[in-house]
Order: sequence, then C-alpha cells, then structure tokens
Amino acid sequence: MHRLFFGLTAALVTIAATAAVATAGKSGNGSPTGSGTVFLPNPVADLQNESLTDQKDADYPALAAAYHTVTLTNLDGSGYLSGDWANVRSETGDAAYSPTNTFAYHRSDDRFEQVMAYDWVTVAQNYIQSLGFGSKLRPVNKESQDIRINQYGVDNSFSTDTKDELRFGKGGVDDAEDAEVILHEYGHAMMDSQQTPFGYGFSEEAGAIGEGFADYWAATVSTTFAPTPDPACIADWDSVSYTSTVPHCLRRVDTSLHYPGDLRGEVHYDGQIWSRALWDIRKAVGSRTADTLILEGQFGEPNPTMPELARSTVTAARELYGTSVANKVTTAFKARGIL
Repeated sequence: MHRLFFGLTAALVTIAATAAVATAGKSGNGSPTGSGTVFLPNPVADLQNESLTDQKDADYPALAAAYHTVTLTNLDGSGYLSGDWANVRSETGDAAYSPTNTFAYHRSDDRFEQVMAYDWVTVAQNYIQSLGFGSKLRPVNKESQDIRINQYGVDNSFSTDTKDELRFGKGGVDDAEDAEVILHEYGHAMMDSQQTPFGYGFSEEAGAIGEGFADYWAATVSTTFAPTPDPACIADWDSVSYTSTVPHCLRRVDTSLHYPGDLRGEVHYDGQIWSRALWDIRKAVGSRTADTLILEGQFGEPNPTMPELARSTVTAARELYGTSVANKVTTAFKARGIL
C-alpha cells in the first residue's frame, strides 16, 4: 500500500517542501486534540425524523439538533485534518484549517464532510486498537487512511485497493455526511489490509462478504458510539435521496435471507446474508467479543466463500474465547444456512 508521508526519500522531501510553500503563513498549535462539529451518526437516525431531505445541502432549522461537538483526536498539529489514522487529502472548496484545531462547520459548508470523515475514521481505528489489534493481535489498517471528499460527482462512494484511499461522492445527500457510509467504506479498507497482496478477494461471493462485513461494521461502530433506536438500518440519512419507503435504509443487517438459496449474484444483496450472521453473533456474544473474533477470523482467507470464512471465524472464536463462544458463532452461521 502506498503512503506519501512515510519514508525519507528525496521525493518525499520535495513534496514536503512544496506543501510548505503552498501553506506559507499557516501553522497549527501542535496539539493532537481539537474539536469538531459532526452528526452522530446521522440526522435521520439521531432525531428519528424520516421526513428530513437533502434540500441541496441547506442548513435548515430541522437539522439544528443533529449537530454535535466532539473531541477530535490523533491530529498531527498542523492545523489541518491530518493525523495518525486519517488524512483528508483533497476536497472541493477549501481544505479545513484551524490554527486552534477548532473545526466548527455545518453541512452547507463542504468542510463539514471533511470533519465527519476525519472523526469517524479515527474513532473506528481507535476502537479497533482498543480490541487489541496492533498490540496483542495483528494490526488492522493501522495507518493514516487517505480520504478524498466530494470529488466524485455521483451518489456513490468507494474504497480502492489500488490507491488505498476512500472516495466519497456528492450526489444527493453528500455521502460523507452520513457516518455509516464512512464506516462502510472504511470496512472495505480494513478487509483489504488483512490480506497479502492488498485486496480481499475477486469472486462474487468474496465481494458479497465484503459488502456484508462493511454493512455490519457500519452498524456495530455507529451503535457503539452513537446508539439509535433502529441500529440495523444502515445509512438512514444518505438513503433519503434514493428510497421512498420508511424507514429510509440503504440496507439492513437483520434480513431473513439464507445461503445459498437466496443468492442472486449481486454483491450488495447477497452480502445481507453475511451481515445478518454477523449481527446475530453480536447479539449472542456482545459487541466487543463479536467484533474481535470477526476481525481475527478475516486474516489469511483470500477470496473466501461464505462457508470458508465462517469456519475461519468459528476457529478464531474458539482460540480467543473457548468452546462456548465458538458454539454460539456456529449457531449463528447455521441459522443462515452458511454452515
């Protein structure tokens, strides 16, 4: 994976010198912490208001209660949204900058999405490390994740394993306004980082696993840090632009689909089988235990089928927590027809 700010090559020195000229006169306070305004996780879920709409990025009164001030951590002290675990590399309009690390914007300002992406990626990586990954266990994407904001003109976002970056679109509700879209894309980057070479499989079934895990990751992290009444509904805010039914959900992690009979050959649909199994594991053993064994099970399984990765996940559960937890994991996979 590439990272422009690791290493001491002459090329990097040149890049650093160029950047210094471009930002002449601007410097930060050197502090690793600051404050930012964000959604937790998004206005629809937070306010329980399914009538909210995009209104062309307007900052209208019904959204006022959805803005929250949070502590930003792991900043590099430059005054920009760059730090240990997230690096906003490009954006439309101005780059968010504050000599005091105070990033207070609302959604009518494109810098709001920069703060959202920085904060939620950083929250996710700190949570991963709190589970022991990078210390007792192998690291999972333990690096500064490159992020591009609002430079993709359609209503879509993606994680690319060729450039190792997250790119968020600006069609409809700008994707980086919804924490669960951010966490979903970060989930893909996490899975890619767990394989050598970089990238988590190329088959339709491996792709479905990737989508299912990314949906699960969005649900488990948002529920851990910003719980709402319907945690199984993913991306409630982003989806108001393309769904007509209520509740607005990109997808859910509690569907009744089964393997292999309900497979359609479309990764997002098929991924709901996998995400439901993971969600049931979470309910059976608790969030931190589930998240730990699920992540551990994903190492060393290039291009897996659902049964193959399920067996690896059961093994991880047994090795980490013993037979009782492993049996509950097995039961969850059997309920979906995967084992």
